[in-house]
Amino acid sequence: MSTLPEWPPNISQPELEYLTKLATTYALSHGLLYLPPHLPSGPPPPTQAPSSAIHAPLSIFPSPFPRELFERAQRLQSVYNVLYARIAQDAEFLDRVMGAEVGAGRVDVFTGELWKIWKNLRDDGIEQELQLGIFRSDYLLHVPDESSPMTLKQVEFNTISSSFGALSERVSALHNHLYASTGYFNSSPHLKRENFPPNRTTAGIVDGLVAAHEAYGVKDARILFVVQAGERNVFDQRWLEYELLEKHSIHIIRQTLSELSISAHLSPTRSLLISPSPQFPTNPSTTTEISTVYFRAAYTPTDFPTPQHFSTRALLERSRATKCPSIQLQLAGGKMVQMMLTKEGVLERFLTTGGETWEAGRGFTFGEVEVREVRESWVGMWGLGDSPPADSDIQSGISRAAANHANLVLKPQREGGGNNVYKSSIPPFLDKLPGREREAWIAMELIEPPAGVCGWLVRAGGGGGSGGGGVVKSDIVSELGIFGWSLFGPGRDVNKNGNERVMKTGDGGWLVRTKGRESDEGGVAVGFSVLDSVVLVD
Repeated sequence: MSTLPEWPPNISQPELEYLTKLATTYALSHGLLYLPPHLPSGPPPPTQAPSSAIHAPLSIFPSPFPRELFERAQRLQSVYNVLYARIAQDAEFLDRVMGAEVGAGRVDVFTGELWKIWKNLRDDGIEQELQLGIFRSDYLLHVPDESSPMTLKQVEFNTISSSFGALSERVSALHNHLYASTGYFNSSPHLKRENFPPNRTTAGIVDGLVAAHEAYGVKDARILFVVQAGERNVFDQRWLEYELLEKHSIHIIRQTLSELSISAHLSPTRSLLISPSPQFPTNPSTTTEISTVYFRAAYTPTDFPTPQHFSTRALLERSRATKCPSIQLQLAGGKMVQMMLTKEGVLERFLTTGGETWEAGRGFTFGEVEVREVRESWVGMWGLGDSPPADSDIQSGISRAAANHANLVLKPQREGGGNNVYKSSIPPFLDKLPGREREAWIAMELIEPPAGVCGWLVRAGGGGGSGGGGVVKSDIVSELGIFGWSLFGPGRDVNKNGNERVMKTGDGGWLVRTKGRESDEGGVAVGFSVLDSVVLVD
């Protein structure tokens, strides 16, 4: 397939207004929500109880996506689940690529601080037991020219705070509801039940958290959600909390790093304990043991405004609770790791090498087919700090980026959106980038999404006006995210005596974020995208 169907289907203005009313009403009724923007004059977010909500940004129609490539993305996730678990267990590789002595952490202060925490733990002889990764692999469709077939290309791989899982399931349900209610007014032969793929993201992500909690083996322990103060995307997190409690009887504690700097401490056996606090009256009156630390924060420097915040992260890491992710798994999600995997032989080493090195992956073997499909999902990448061999005419990383800037994006070791540099902005950025800092950036060839696809997009809280005024038709680009999880490491199997290597993986559903083609960035939380789903086309 080289083209997608003409999109969106033609409908009348009254039909659009009716679909918009159904969509926003459904979203508000089914928890597809955001907290409204915080007023500077109001109480600070941590102490303000929510009194209102707005619907999340959403699309009226699901976006077309080739069935074969959607299924390939799902198939690839099982490989990625194991690949990044193995990377996280290779200290030598991560030290070289992300460390503060020779890797990206040497010039990226935030990355370097995280690596130092991990290095200090190793120097003290503390090994992580089980580690949990809740992952999301993001893809765009790629059509480099009119004569080329459409392919699937990875944008990035997320190892920390992989968000919008629960809300993505609800926007899928929303589009199913619009179809069930109206048939989308018979506007397209593609809009039929069998082309709406199932999406069980909430239960899939919770399966990973439950596996980690049960492996810890303490019945009354709780899962700790480490969250950001003033989080607007709180409902995406709350749906996971409700699923854990209602389906699995597992209780949650939510605290920020600032709150944990007061409440968290370790027992002599390194159990993570949370002291009771009057701020959290639903917590037990006694100290609570934590089985699993689930980070929905700590991925950006703004989460660490003081040295105390890094000390708190170190305390959590020192505990024997399962971290999601551990620092080493967070480092494995760095852009420099993504780039290094594209180099000859590196991916093969992680996926096809046998023996004791990959004891944690026992039973998870991959061959040439899986390696080829993973490699085919990548575009070209290189480090800005790359230097050519003395006898080579290959350009340095920086000069190569300057010469090819019109087809590139530059990426730092950051998550959360809004950090990249695109196209014509690259040359002046390179002119001002200090030489030493180049080692913390990668250059990545731009993915060329198919042209001619449009959509009706509704901004957050913007669909309630009369006449459908909150809906905008735009040329769009849709990014598919596939969730998965992996529990791995030298942990205690509760069904057996003694310790052994553990590896469990699972699927976690999918997410679509759609943006106007004029926007380079793709973050929903920072206002660039809307939540969407897919209609599969052949």
